[in-house]
Amino acid sequence: MVGMVAAIVVAAGRGLRAGGGKPKQYRVLASQPVIRPSLMALAGHPEIAAVQPVIHPDDVQRFEHAAVGLKVLPPVFGGATRQASVRAGLETLVAHKPEFVLVHDAARPFASPALIGRAIAAAKGGAAVPVLPVVDTVKTVDTTGSITGTIDRTSLRVVQTPQAFGFDLLLEAHRRAAAAGRDDFTDDAALAEWAGHRVTTFEGEASNVKLTTPEDFARAEAAQVAALADVRTGFGFDVHQFIEGDHLWLGGVRIAHERGVTGHSDADVVLHALVDAILGALCEGDIGVHFPPSDPQWRGASSDRFLAFAVDRVQARGGRIAHLDATIVCEAPRIGPHRDAMRARIAEIAGIPDARVAIKATTSETLGFTGRREGIAAFANATIRLPWSD
Repeated sequence: MVGMVAAIVVAAGRGLRAGGGKPKQYRVLASQPVIRPSLMALAGHPEIAAVQPVIHPDDVQRFEHAAVGLKVLPPVFGGATRQASVRAGLETLVAHKPEFVLVHDAARPFASPALIGRAIAAAKGGAAVPVLPVVDTVKTVDTTGSITGTIDRTSLRVVQTPQAFGFDLLLEAHRRAAAAGRDDFTDDAALAEWAGHRVTTFEGEASNVKLTTPEDFARAEAAQVAALADVRTGFGFDVHQFIEGDHLWLGGVRIAHERGVTGHSDADVVLHALVDAILGALCEGDIGVHFPPSDPQWRGASSDRFLAFAVDRVQARGGRIAHLDATIVCEAPRIGPHRDAMRARIAEIAGIPDARVAIKATTSETLGFTGRREGIAAFANATIRLPWSD
């Protein structure tokens, strides 16, 4: 495809300096793994046709959780160095024949669509990197910590990602470096310079920080909370009638039961109630507005598609799911044995930790249609955070 743009997300490092007991790209920030915003921003950009994640072999399950619902290519395994990981991504992308490629660090979750757009435009010049001017005075020191000089900062720049290149240019440079036994380049701009290419710069973003230390995470979390100051709560309710059958779907989990339920889709009352709760918090109608029962394409549809849609609507507005809470009302089946499986499945669909999903159950003390075992009901609340707007 002429002019096709691909992106590589480098996520094969261990990043344990950041703390948290896991690689930093999978630590949770603002209710989602650090890597997810980068995957979302790149996969959702209209000019990017393919996103190639590069991960560590030990992180397959972590990555699958972080990338659930996103349109990215299957991950490939990286190497012992960042350079080797980028090359693995490039070699995999050869089959897609991109003309340009962006290379982005998974530990930079705040790259904006505007920055990505500038990177794509700059790639058409061959090789370019986003930069920021150095605003602090820079000193040189000796081994004792004594100052030995002051550096003129007017020509200094701090380099960020995504870095942008012609695809063939960067692939050839990586292959040359590998053949020469060079594996010490810390970024692709340095490798391109070594290969003899002119590398230009474009405007970076101060908010596009790289998360490295526990202090970085603390500051980023505080900034995210401050930015998402519009906290909203939505309420949802759903009910379905029991019919002849041998199972029903609840919270995205298939549960064997002596009866089934009737409904246009799979009649999952828990997911339907959660969808309405999220849409209510967004003031964007209800499930029937977006998935009308009169439309045959939704007959028998899996309700996880509806919940994923509602979550995407939150993310499209720059928001986050903070908490999901559902209460199931029925005499049977027993919910307790399936509670954790429901929480895990809902968390997977919503892209949040299962610690942010609550499932409760109660009977109606034999009163009403649920007490007579004629049907099952669910109530739900969703708490979301959005950027403040008047």
